[in-house]
Amino acid sequence: MAPDVSMSERVALWLRRPGNGLLLLSLVSGAVTHGVNMFRYPLYITDEGIYVQQAWSVVREGTLSPYTYFYDHAPAGWLLMAAWANVLPGQFQAFGNEINTMRVLMLIAHVISSGLLFGIVRRFGGGALGGFAACFLFNVSPLAVYYQRQVLLDNLMVMWLLLAVWLVARSRERVVTAMAAGLAFGLAIVTKENAIFFVPALAYMVHRYARGRGNRRFVTSFWWFALSAPIAMYLAFAQLKKELIPSGFNFDLDSPPANHVSLLYTIWWQINRSGPEGRNLFLRLMENSWLARDPYILVLGAIAVVGVLMLWSQDRQRRTGYLVAALMALGYGFYMVRGSILLDFYVVPLIPVLAMNIGLLYGSLMKRVPRSARTAVTVGVVSAALLIPGGYFITRNTERQLEAHDLYHLAVTPLQEEQIRWVRENIPTNSRLIIDDDIWTALHDREPYFPRAHSHFKAASDPDVRDKLFRRSWRNIDYVVVSNKMRAAMERNNAGGQEQWILDAIDLHGRVVWELHRGDIHLQVYKIGD
Repeated sequence: MAPDVSMSERVALWLRRPGNGLLLLSLVSGAVTHGVNMFRYPLYITDEGIYVQQAWSVVREGTLSPYTYFYDHAPAGWLLMAAWANVLPGQFQAFGNEINTMRVLMLIAHVISSGLLFGIVRRFGGGALGGFAACFLFNVSPLAVYYQRQVLLDNLMVMWLLLAVWLVARSRERVVTAMAAGLAFGLAIVTKENAIFFVPALAYMVHRYARGRGNRRFVTSFWWFALSAPIAMYLAFAQLKKELIPSGFNFDLDSPPANHVSLLYTIWWQINRSGPEGRNLFLRLMENSWLARDPYILVLGAIAVVGVLMLWSQDRQRRTGYLVAALMALGYGFYMVRGSILLDFYVVPLIPVLAMNIGLLYGSLMKRVPRSARTAVTVGVVSAALLIPGGYFITRNTERQLEAHDLYHLAVTPLQEEQIRWVRENIPTNSRLIIDDDIWTALHDREPYFPRAHSHFKAASDPDVRDKLFRRSWRNIDYVVVSNKMRAAMERNNAGGQEQWILDAIDLHGRVVWELHRGDIHLQVYKIGD
């Protein structure tokens, strides 16, 4: 019988295996870059508040939303958030703040995604150095860190997507693994529906990897079956609630059905949504938001996709993974530029896919470098990216002094906590408040409770809130708790005049009773009326 091996010896043996040290470094660096200062930066945003309040509703009320659930997103993402909160000793307040508690879940999801990304690049032929390069960009890119810290469905979708790809790449023959991969991809789709744009790449991958196997038909058929299962459950849920088909089979976007919400109607509405700027919105976000945060991963990623396709063309039989990585980038890129409604954080799923292509190209290039020099080259590239001013870690402030990137030291969320604290200490709990979603859960989950605090979106569009509580009159509003970002969102959402009565309440009948200005952050509380 072999002698017992201690845990430390097992760890040492694992680390001695080729590439495992780089994998561990990737996991640790991802936890550090995303974990340091994540409770204080970036600002809590509306979408974070929406997803957390929906998870709160699952735990506290047993419903998918505290308001009417109209199938704007499939619920798998906030069901996972609800499960996370439910196992924690303090539930939503386990980490002091409801959104912070979910940001910890985002951190866990990111570390898991980093490990999966490393394994995918390695199995696709990029080697350990290619996997490390992909994870380095995924971990330290300011574009990645900024959005991946936030409580977004996209971050959870990426985790399920990468798991689906990794499972297929890990085992090309087993039917059970193919089913698990299909189920993971199905969960990605019912977490965030835009995962559907990865279907062509993954379907090709499953078909190509199963080719020539005796159980090819079982592998592909069961992958599709498992993929369809979560989607079928979502459709069945809507049907059981008699909310699958709109009343009167009415799909008229100008005159929506009034009897009840409908999953298929919402899907039709989502497909036909188009912003006034069309493709110009993509270009504007690219210039003003994404390139401003990190031009390197976007430019290098685009170049890498072309390079990976060229490498695949040289050996199509052995480099199937190269085409899969490129197709994933092209498929989601098509979604981004097609001219529909686009929000800045929709770039999130593109980041690991571009990093994947860069890692594959880097791994291929390193194979042409002498083995003895590969480590030195990689250390040099990483050091330059981190230490050169304007790179991934060192920046210059307004006084042209060198300092760490804002991600790692700037504190902005405490300003929002100050606003919440003032509301708790100075406003009666039975007041009728209009707020932004980012503070909704804080005012409903912590004592004292503010049961009549409602999002401006719901006050403008939900009949139960708009017509029954506020009756579209400033006289029925006691306070408006606002930020400059909320004000901008109200003005954007006012194309049909639905938010005008709230804006009039602020501008014509409100007076500021508290405010805080710090840089480009402006927070205020208005008392409406006398």
